[in-house]
Amino acid sequence: MAMFVPAEAGPPEEVKRWLRTIGGAESNVACNLPALGLRSGWVSAVGDDPFGRAMLREIAAKGVDVSACYVDPLRPTGLYIKESGAGGSPVRYYRSGSAASGMGPELLDRLDLDGVRVLHLSGITPALSDSCLALVRALLALPRGDRLISFDVNLRPALWTGRDPRLLAELAGQADIVLTGDDEAQHVWGTGDPAELRALLPGPRTLVVKHGERGATLVEGEPLFSPALRVDVVEPVGAGDAFAAGFLAATLRGAAPLERLRQGHLQAAVTLLTHDDVGVPLPADVVATLLNAGPDEWRSARLTGEGVVLT
Repeated sequence: MAMFVPAEAGPPEEVKRWLRTIGGAESNVACNLPALGLRSGWVSAVGDDPFGRAMLREIAAKGVDVSACYVDPLRPTGLYIKESGAGGSPVRYYRSGSAASGMGPELLDRLDLDGVRVLHLSGITPALSDSCLALVRALLALPRGDRLISFDVNLRPALWTGRDPRLLAELAGQADIVLTGDDEAQHVWGTGDPAELRALLPGPRTLVVKHGERGATLVEGEPLFSPALRVDVVEPVGAGDAFAAGFLAATLRGAAPLERLRQGHLQAAVTLLTHDDVGVPLPADVVATLLNAGPDEWRSARLTGEGVVLT
């Protein structure tokens, strides 16, 4: 969607200047991956309007293949407004009747999944419309071979008004990799505890439970917890998508479990340092140092707008 963030200080109702950028869970993941050395593609629908054209241009500029996207001649591109703040950023969506909400199983005809190693989905898409739910179910039913399906729960309560968000449990159970925040897991499964979630999700080979600023737990056997980096947060929206990109990139490289979690934390950290949904990558030497840091060094690191500080 096209996204607007305040371009000046003050309460949102008094802000007169807004900066237009882009955002969205799946596109955020796609835009993070090229900076991590992976090719990515994003498939969605946008309106035949200035916002839709801007989205395709700017996502492509991040190195993402957008050639399979559909330009809807009738429905508009969705919009959202982000009222930025370090303590939280209320988001207001204007997506009813959007081009993306009109997607359905026919979109599969535009997909070329040859050579695709991970197909990443989120719980936002099935909440948009019945046809979008049918699309997600069709994607989950496709023959996979060696391809993995990653599913980020991404619960948006406003989108589930009048519907049962526990439907997300059914969809997540058909994926290979599931990412969820412990708070949203509480709404969907009734628990945010990683061990209890593993028992409720026996199908996926990989489960990642994010605990906000505390860290994240990987469950592929015995649960493994990795604390998050300390960050001078500018604004938190988009960090979960960045974590997913970092974790998936490290997973595809065959990295060890702790490194996979740390790569997720590092990618999330660069987004936390910006008002945008996709941050500027950290220098490669900083990433290498932190990925290989001992437990004490990792816990002592703090990311600021000036760089990494060890305390």
